[in-house]
Parts: sequence; structure tokens; C-alpha cells
Amino acid sequence: MELKDYFENTKGVGVLATADGDGKVDAAIYARPHFMEDGTLAVIMRDRLTHHNLQSNPHAAFLFMEEGPGYKGKRLFMTKVNEEQNTELLHSLRRRQYPDSKEEAKFLVFFKLDKELPLVGAGK
Repeated sequence: MELKDYFENTKGVGVLATADGDGKVDAAIYARPHFMEDGTLAVIMRDRLTHHNLQSNPHAAFLFMEEGPGYKGKRLFMTKVNEEQNTELLHSLRRRQYPDSKEEAKFLVFFKLDKELPLVGAGK
């Protein structure tokens, strides 16, 4: 199964891990990435710690654990290549609409995929 199809058809929980320029690590729950036509992956985020970390350190890891018994899923190692703020593309990609008490800045952050590994084990 191609990675794009995997994420479109597999339910589970995702965690995006980042670190700032000093190496202080953060991990947060995130939705599945969007797969763009140019081969990049895109993640929608607010201007919080994860976004802040990516300003000084472009590397991130996305851990995805499938629903169900056992430990199945993927680990994606990525590097930020671009971002845009509050664009039409960002709003068109949103899977869920949440009522915002205030209009907060949202960012569409693009990554290149450096490596893909299974959730458990070293992979191939």
C-alpha cells in the first residue's frame, strides 16, 4: 500500500515530535499528514510550541499508531521545506472544522520525507 493510501484509509493516533535549536524536545497529538502532488507532506498547525520549534530546527518525526490490537503503524522522519499562513489551500485541506473563539493564525507546514520506518523494529 502506498503511503498516501495508507494514511487515507487507516485510523489511528498521530504524534508529531520536534525539538528547538537547543535540542529541547516536544511531542504533540496531530492529525494524519496531507500528501501533496509535489511529493511533500503537509501538516496544519497553530502557532504553538511545535511550530515555534520548527523555526529553529526543521527536523521532525511523526509517529502513527494504528487503531486495534498490537503495535502497528509508521514512523516518518521529515524535514521542513516551506510553510504558509492562513491560505486557501490550508482551509481546503482541513478535515474538521472547529468553532474558533478567536481567529488564531494557522500554518500549513510542508515537509520532505527523509525516511519511513514501521512503528516497531528497524525496518528494511
